[in-house]
Amino acid sequence: MTFHMSVQHLEESLRKFLPESLVKSDNSGVWVKAESLVQICNYLKNDPLQDYKLLNSLTAVDYIEFFDVVYHLTSLTHKRMTVLKVRVYGRGELIVPSVNKIWKGATLQEREVWDLLGITFSDHPNLSRILTWEGFKGHALRRDYLEPPLPYTWPHGG
Repeated sequence: MTFHMSVQHLEESLRKFLPESLVKSDNSGVWVKAESLVQICNYLKNDPLQDYKLLNSLTAVDYIEFFDVVYHLTSLTHKRMTVLKVRVYGRGELIVPSVNKIWKGATLQEREVWDLLGITFSDHPNLSRILTWEGFKGHALRRDYLEPPLPYTWPHGG
């Protein structure tokens, strides 16, 4: 079974479904507005012409000036894969709607992104540490994490 990458198909579909939600598109993915994310993801999963029932991965990338939350989606029915992105700006409180009610697999992945990069997923049922310990200060995969003074101390001293 051969799958093909279909960013162009995603852009065309969203242009018809909810054109005001599109921010930009290139060969790496389609960016949408955070406030439209849940509506778009419901459409991509439940519309028979889309049928993106599989959330392969949910991650984020720190570009210093902004973060991209990245969703890799697969339609087994149509043998298509695509990439959906949401951009959030700043270094302070970053909020993106949770998609865990659409894809249950997002629950742990959103916790990981929050733990390591500090992006909050609104309406998440249990946004708590998953890879670092409770009381860990900061978010270890942020590009500015290790700038002096160091934000952490080991729980066992030293």
